[in-house]
Amino acid sequence: MRILVLTKRQYMAKDLLDDRFGRFRELPLELARLGHEVQGVCLSYRQRQEGAFLDKCGDVGASVSWHSLNLGRLAAPGLARYYGKIRRLATGFNPDVIWVCSDSFQVVFGVWLSTLLRTKCIADLYDHFEAFTATRLLGIFPLFKRAVKSAAGVTCFSQRLADRVTQNYLRQGPTTVIENGVRTDLFHPRDRIECRRSLGLPQNMKIIGTAGALYRNRDVDTLFHGFELLRSQDQKIHLAIAGPREHSVRIPQGANVHDLGILSWDQVPLFLNALDVAVSCYLDSELGYYSFPQKAYEIMACRTPLAAAAVGTMKDLLAQHPECSFEPKNPESLARAVRSQLTQPTKLELTIPTWADSAKKLERFFLQVLREEAIR
Repeated sequence: MRILVLTKRQYMAKDLLDDRFGRFRELPLELARLGHEVQGVCLSYRQRQEGAFLDKCGDVGASVSWHSLNLGRLAAPGLARYYGKIRRLATGFNPDVIWVCSDSFQVVFGVWLSTLLRTKCIADLYDHFEAFTATRLLGIFPLFKRAVKSAAGVTCFSQRLADRVTQNYLRQGPTTVIENGVRTDLFHPRDRIECRRSLGLPQNMKIIGTAGALYRNRDVDTLFHGFELLRSQDQKIHLAIAGPREHSVRIPQGANVHDLGILSWDQVPLFLNALDVAVSCYLDSELGYYSFPQKAYEIMACRTPLAAAAVGTMKDLLAQHPECSFEPKNPESLARAVRSQLTQPTKLELTIPTWADSAKKLERFFLQVLREEAIR
């Protein structure tokens, strides 16, 4: 197959090309590894180097050709350039499938463009875009809902989101779940002491923590308040955090708090392996209900004990392990879960998909959509 990927360049506080990060980098690469010809166009909402970039898949020889453009200060000219680049590329590339990803605008734009190019558009929902402020404020939601309903196929990152799409959007076409995967070359068990030494963390203390967005809408305040409760009972319990944060977030202070800032992608596995307990926070909100924290799979792949908010897909995954979960916005509940994991750790035996696993499922779905469209 010839597959054209359309996405924004920055997502989840990372850059697809600079950081070589995430779903829209890994799945296209794995599709290329399976023998498909894959090209991508990414729109940067920030000023970044424009041009063509070749992303290679290790020593296998597979690669994805990326073309990056900046939106610029004036949206209209930037979108016109984006449209022109895709139109020229698609004319020569002649894709069998356009996989459009990363936000509601990209979905609306990609579905519309596919009708002009007379090709099949498959929309990817890696999050609950409906709850995003931009979707509501810019009046995109009605267009987004219509685009999702009419797309040749839809891929969702969780079953809860797929159910909402079919029920609330009245979608009848092919829809499937493509979970986020894990890079097992990075996320696997490592020596805890060596990881702590590499990151400058104390070696003989009990360290809990999290790496990711330190935002209030992720309920990070519950982690900080829960840590204060734990610290008041045991001064040997330390907190380690890493990731982007809001200015309004008040991070606990003291000798047993370790703020590592924003880690590079290759340091995150070291961080997770350095912890005695990794904590995953989320609010019990509409966004949280449809969420699936990527970090949870990475934590489990590192075999690090986990304490996670009983929200969304995590609530389903941990149904048989209540000792690993806590109530959101409840510091006492979080402290209990962490204490339980420190005292008698549970290492979850759950099947964790790799990006290769998810790409094979995505490949089968693309072929299914093409077959069904050919029959019509």
